[in-house]
Amino acid sequence: MTKITAAEVNKLRQSTGAGMMDCKKALVEAEGDFDKAIDVLRKKGQKVAEKRADRESSEGAAVAKLNDNNTVGIAIVVGCETDFVGKNDSFIALANSIADIAINCTTKEEVLASDFGGMTVAEKLIEQTGVIGEKIELNAFERLEAPYVGAYVHINKIAAIVGFSAKVDNAETLAKDVAMQVASMGATTLSYKDFDPTFVASETEARIAVIEKDNEEFVRLGKTLKNVPQYISMSQITPDVLAKAEEDAKAELKAEGKPEQIWDRILPGKMERFIADNTTLDQEKCLLDQTFIKDEKMNVEKYVASYGDVKVTDFKRVSLG
Repeated sequence: MTKITAAEVNKLRQSTGAGMMDCKKALVEAEGDFDKAIDVLRKKGQKVAEKRADRESSEGAAVAKLNDNNTVGIAIVVGCETDFVGKNDSFIALANSIADIAINCTTKEEVLASDFGGMTVAEKLIEQTGVIGEKIELNAFERLEAPYVGAYVHINKIAAIVGFSAKVDNAETLAKDVAMQVASMGATTLSYKDFDPTFVASETEARIAVIEKDNEEFVRLGKTLKNVPQYISMSQITPDVLAKAEEDAKAELKAEGKPEQIWDRILPGKMERFIADNTTLDQEKCLLDQTFIKDEKMNVEKYVASYGDVKVTDFKRVSLG
């Protein structure tokens, strides 16, 4: 029987992250051959992966990585089955090692095929499935390139990357703030201009239905009814709609007995209120239209503009689950 030393076991442990007994068994089976022992562990991982193929890998670690000059960013999620494993330092280290590889890749498939210490990333994930005893997968990969890219990671559960049209003074602060906005508020598009008309129509119908149902209950309870909106996005507010809204506002001011000479001071506020009340979809889903999380008096677009001649070009967000 081949004698296995503690040094050999420790070397295999450091290389794979496997437990002491698993490493010792693998080395015994491989008759002390280090490379064959790694293959033994990998085969064990494959068997575990096959048995756990139907399991959900909804926990894990989200990681963001930027290249050296902040012109490329990636965000990944390495998934596992339990929160306990996802919070483990060695698992987070694995996710960060994969992110270091992913920064040089353009697709998820390329990441999985890349070298990881003599094996592919895909093989490493299989190996770790055997080591950890849970399904381990690369669940998400996003990448963007821009003149300047920033990132933010929220306790390894959400990672966001944001691209900007230029690098400006204090770009790091700007990028972190906007990436934090993306992570926190979950925008799905940059601007209402990107909305599909069918989507907006469907959302409008669905929201009106919810409000009308609520109002039926409010009638029964004698409560004040909610306003039923005609519009929920700036994409619906045409020049004709704005002209009609201004006409209605003037009629309201006249009915209130406000002198016509002061209308010009009051109308802008009323129109801002009209737009705010009728663009709730934009405020929820469009990054630039969302209220800035650090200053509710401005939206994200205005916050970005406060840094000068710079615009958000794109953003990506990944999360567990």
